[in-house]
Amino acid sequence: MAFDHAKFLLRFVEEAREHCSRISDGLLSLEHAPQDGELINALFRSAHTIKGSSRMMKLLGVTELAHRMEDLLDAVRGGRRSLDKTMADLLFKGVDGLQGMLDQIAAGNQNPDPPEAICEALGQAAAGAEAETPPVTTPVTPPPQPQSAPTAKPEPATPPLPVMATPSASAPTPSPETPPPAPKKGQAEYLRIHAAKLDDLIRLMGEIVSEHGRFRREVRRLHELERSLTRRHTQMMERLHAAESGGHAPLLETGEVLYNQLQEVVQTIQRTSLLQDHLMEDLQGTSLKMRMLPLSTVFDPLRRTVRDLSLEFDKPIEFVVEGGETELDRKIIDRIGDALIHLIRNALDHGLETTAERVATGKPPQGTITVSACYDGGCVTIAISDDGRGILLERIKEKALARRLFDQESLAAMQRSELINLIFMPGFSTSPIITDLSGRGVGMDVVRKSIVDDLKGTIVIDSQEGKGSTFLLRLPLNLAVFPLFLVSVADKTCALPATGVVEMLSLPSAELIEIVNKRAIRLREQLIPVEELGVILGLPHATAAAEVLIVIIRDGEEKLGLLVDDIHGREEMVVKPLPDHLQGLRLVSGVTIGERNSVLNLLHIPELLRRAREIAEPARDREAPASRTATILVVDDSYNTREIEKSILEACGYQVETAGDGEEGFEKSRERLYDLIVTDVEMPRLDGFSLTERLRADDRYHLTPIIIVTSREKDEDKKRGIRVGANAYIVKGAFDQSNLIETVRSLIGY
Repeated sequence: MAFDHAKFLLRFVEEAREHCSRISDGLLSLEHAPQDGELINALFRSAHTIKGSSRMMKLLGVTELAHRMEDLLDAVRGGRRSLDKTMADLLFKGVDGLQGMLDQIAAGNQNPDPPEAICEALGQAAAGAEAETPPVTTPVTPPPQPQSAPTAKPEPATPPLPVMATPSASAPTPSPETPPPAPKKGQAEYLRIHAAKLDDLIRLMGEIVSEHGRFRREVRRLHELERSLTRRHTQMMERLHAAESGGHAPLLETGEVLYNQLQEVVQTIQRTSLLQDHLMEDLQGTSLKMRMLPLSTVFDPLRRTVRDLSLEFDKPIEFVVEGGETELDRKIIDRIGDALIHLIRNALDHGLETTAERVATGKPPQGTITVSACYDGGCVTIAISDDGRGILLERIKEKALARRLFDQESLAAMQRSELINLIFMPGFSTSPIITDLSGRGVGMDVVRKSIVDDLKGTIVIDSQEGKGSTFLLRLPLNLAVFPLFLVSVADKTCALPATGVVEMLSLPSAELIEIVNKRAIRLREQLIPVEELGVILGLPHATAAAEVLIVIIRDGEEKLGLLVDDIHGREEMVVKPLPDHLQGLRLVSGVTIGERNSVLNLLHIPELLRRAREIAEPARDREAPASRTATILVVDDSYNTREIEKSILEACGYQVETAGDGEEGFEKSRERLYDLIVTDVEMPRLDGFSLTERLRADDRYHLTPIIIVTSREKDEDKKRGIRVGANAYIVKGAFDQSNLIETVRSLIGY
């Protein structure tokens, strides 16, 4: 057989990536336990394995870098060098360099060159020279996504044949330098299959389980029919016996035989259905276990990300991870990495205070971010918590007013839960200033779309000003079948995702209370608004009844009680996406198949809440003021610069006026009211910082968005921009057309 270089190259990349992850995790652990000799030995072995494997694959660049890392780790374990922060940073750079080279190999570059600066620095450090860490910026990337299902764990007594998809993080390919030992008697064997084949198996399992659910419902209908026939049969027999006519004897015998046969068939089907219930439960559980991964696969790489973010924001933090053993479908784990990164970055950027601010308020100088997971009623809840300043409602109101999303009266009438949910609006940010790195509000709407829209989960926020915030992500265990609650209204059956259902209850209609122009119930000292699901869906109104059924749903902190006619129970069902021509339906997030192949709509909970608010509050105009063309003042002493900015803004439909310096700009601001101001810093007569201070002192411009566009890129200049009241800070070196337009739209909303 010919040597398949490409196949072995792919295996090498998989193995080397795993060793890079081990080195990175080990370095993080050594920062807290620098004297752990066994851990240092493990890191040395990983670097040594990468070196040996790459040498066999003729990947000389990888061999060179891994060899330099091995030398430094050897010096550390031999006591010739201490693993201080400088050495750890240097080894982290080595890991980043290896991962970059592995990415190139996976993309088709057969032998990438090693990063010379890192190799030289590693060599100097191993030799005992004082080497500076090369200035390589470590990008903050989402955690590496697992590409395969884990290996099923064999039972101790009779080990089965577990199935493991390729590539796998749980059973690495043995290094060419360390051949695998001969299998022992009773040792589990492993079969490598492609992940796509496993996905096909899980998909087929989901369809079978969903179809069995429909079969079970038909069995229930058959049982109801059999009970109805039993009543009819009893009545008929009584009448025939009462007639005391011998001519009916053959009819009685025939009817009795047919009835007994029907009962026997129904009982057989019921026993078969019960057996199938157990088999389907085992099939579903066993199949899904093959694609389940512990959340540690996505949690552990966050430690490095948090470390880099901590340095970037200059905020020392303690990062705590709990519940990493909780398992979740690999398909879900693949898709939550970005959401977790967004939430952690927001916690660091917006939530945690600076060290000085924390000390001033009596908090420990080091902030804490905790990521935890646990099973929660057939779902998994992931919590991201911080002990920072919490979500500031007044700042949310200010941003909503500045962007003209709502007027003052509408904001004043909003409940706390509604205000907090505004942070999920596209482009919304409570950051005091927009820079090229943060504050553009492109994170929370992405989180909501990923968790709520794509994965059919929910996000609940618990925040206390001055104490911190917790974001609770409640997710289904898998994407093969979703837990749904089936409800009916006006003879129509529809589905609600179980992740968004809080509870269901039946109570006397007299317990519904009227508050202004809406109905509500008092549940455990909490008032929850109530609306008829039929009204929201535009179906005929239900007739008044003595008892009402209520399904309480939740989106974020907002709850709503839905009045329904009937609740059919919880089902595990396959959910299909809407076809392309129906993607615009905001009320429906997918479809599933019900009894007699009927199509059931899966309702989108956030849209149900939005429509319920509109129904309950018809008199309140919650929309933004009538659209009009925004007027913008551009202030810059460079004619060329202000004309470029003017042309960019006018091309997007804005009305633009210009001023040659801060003094002229201030005079124009007194003559008319502008919707937004763009200003340079370095200008004659009056600079941009001073202009911003003057404008903020004017009540008319207290909330008007102000963008500073300057060549100053030092942190102290950006901090001064925050102090004087600027809403955005754009460095001219990073300036481009889309950057400016995106910032303007983010601030004024159109």
